[in-house]
Amino acid sequence: MKTSITKLTVVIVAIVAVTACIRHFKSDSSTVEIARSIKPAIHNTTISEMIPLDINLPKPMLFTEPFSMRPVQNLQEDYRYDKPREPLLVPVGTKNIALGKPVFSSDNEPIIGRIEMVTDGRKEGVEGNYVELHPGLQSVTIDLLETYKIYAIVIWHNTRYAGPVYFDVVVQVADDPDFITNLRTLFNNDIDNSAGFGIGKDKHYRETWHGKLIEPGGSRARYVRLYSNGSNANEYYLNHYVEVEVYGKPAK
Repeated sequence: MKTSITKLTVVIVAIVAVTACIRHFKSDSSTVEIARSIKPAIHNTTISEMIPLDINLPKPMLFTEPFSMRPVQNLQEDYRYDKPREPLLVPVGTKNIALGKPVFSSDNEPIIGRIEMVTDGRKEGVEGNYVELHPGLQSVTIDLLETYKIYAIVIWHNTRYAGPVYFDVVVQVADDPDFITNLRTLFNNDIDNSAGFGIGKDKHYRETWHGKLIEPGGSRARYVRLYSNGSNANEYYLNHYVEVEVYGKPAK
């Protein structure tokens, strides 16, 4: 009888141990999946030195989607107004280094607004809270005033309407205002080289209040330049900027 009880006890203990292992494995698997879902902005920094990038998003103020006057090729398909962005890990101390910095434009006389609005920190989709540039290829250039390691650039062309697509979006960084020294192109969705920087490999995308996130991976630069060539929102091919944020740390 004692032998039977002893065997039964051993079996029960074994079952409990196996169940605990399974639960532990599932818990670890969930942790691994969560960790995998967070992307690092730079690969030579340990996870303990990284934090999720905290972007202050504007309130959703998206009105009826504008009538598309131009077809869109090479369009990013996984588009939802309410789709949250995958978290991006950046080094501790990373902040918006473009806030309040000087901005210059190829268009010296905007149709609406002022060029300074590009870095004024206001992203709400209200009337008068954006700069509207003339048709054709236009650019805005941000002077960060010193060299930084850049981990993220977030662009809001339009936070008022739902889903417009801007064409020939090209994002470059450089060490000098003429964009000659250490010039790098971080993003290019020009499908026919109409902007003159070659045919890009990136896709067109629809505007949302989340903004478009570019990942420079810690590139060192002082100047950031962004191009666009109108949108499919109207027949005038106008260019718009609500806000551009550049996240980084001083280069050592």
